[in-house]
Amino acid sequence: MKKLYTLLLMALVLTGCGRFSNKDEKQSNSERIVCLSKQYNEIIFELGAQQNLVAVDLSSTYPPEINELPTVGYHRALSTEGILSMEPTMIIHDNNVGPEQVMQQMEKLKIPMMVFKTKGDDIPGSKALITEMGKYFGREKEADSLNTKLDKDLLTAEKALTKYTTKPKVVVIHYGRASNVYLTMTENSTTANLIEIAGGTIPIEGDRGMMQLSAEVIAKSNPDVILLTDFGYDRLGTEEQLKSLPGVSTTNAAKNNRIYRVEEHDMVYFGPRTGEVILKLQELIHRNDQVQ
Repeated sequence: MKKLYTLLLMALVLTGCGRFSNKDEKQSNSERIVCLSKQYNEIIFELGAQQNLVAVDLSSTYPPEINELPTVGYHRALSTEGILSMEPTMIIHDNNVGPEQVMQQMEKLKIPMMVFKTKGDDIPGSKALITEMGKYFGREKEADSLNTKLDKDLLTAEKALTKYTTKPKVVVIHYGRASNVYLTMTENSTTANLIEIAGGTIPIEGDRGMMQLSAEVIAKSNPDVILLTDFGYDRLGTEEQLKSLPGVSTTNAAKNNRIYRVEEHDMVYFGPRTGEVILKLQELIHRNDQVQ
């Protein structure tokens, strides 16, 4: 688990290192929010409530303009100095933050912190979270509009699903490989829920949402489709290189040229764009399928 955490942290630091030099453009703000959740941050921007957001965590990468904000580091490897440098009047997080001593220091310094009550770990929960955050930021109408669009997109995806005749096996690799070990999404992940709604299935068992798996496990699962999140896909190189990877090369996905790139921030949490994401996933995993 420590190796997995290190891989994730290294990947995020490498891809986001330029963000550490972003300047604080909101020094005159009397209200200064530091938000340490990629799910929360996307909702804040979709609500149009980002005017007092002065810094975010490194894993928050959507929408694109969020990358212009300063970052206080990876949400599980925060530093007291990094957070305090932003002079926050409010820290918003989802309890998936650390290390513990940093958060305890924030409490000792009496910096207000908030966690929204709704977990938002499925579609109904996501809608409830959008509603709760809309109320908090005084954007109730915007929240209602986001939920209405989400419902509409999901209905479109549900109708589209009826035309497909297959349920492809999909393996989602979150971050490249190290010594032929792949950081892979399992059947107990948010990603698996998205794939299921899109009309596919993840054939990887596991008691955690992400696990380090050997090339042999990937080969044995023999997926029809392989999705690589952006950093891993871009790091690994050309399509031919991807198809020749150990454990990947013998799969139906490689043989049929069905290895695709997806954005990490689309795959790991529910939010206002979940309906859009599912529609995109449908197009990818059912590409070239027979339709009724």
